[in-house]
Amino acid sequence: MAEKSSEKKSSCAQKNRKTAPKKKKKYDVSFYHDWCKACGICMAFCPQKIIEADKNGKPVISEKDKCVGCRFCEIHCPDFAITVSDRKLHRRRNDV
Repeated sequence: MAEKSSEKKSSCAQKNRKTAPKKKKKYDVSFYHDWCKACGICMAFCPQKIIEADKNGKPVISEKDKCVGCRFCEIHCPDFAITVSDRKLHRRRNDV
């Protein structure tokens, strides 16, 4: 009987234990403006609506931390002018 109560306590402790929240991955979106013809497909397909047009109609990222890395813009770009990549941590000022 004592074994069952100790098993219950340990299972309750496991349920109540808080896990550390996972860090959200961040992504960098790069545009090759020389290849881009400003068709607007990337702006239309972005589920987060973070790709906007600049004064020339070319795409720019308004809030880069909101990118979820779905790569819809990269996949649907007819000019292959978009690249989405995992953001790497920079440890030094001169890291590239």
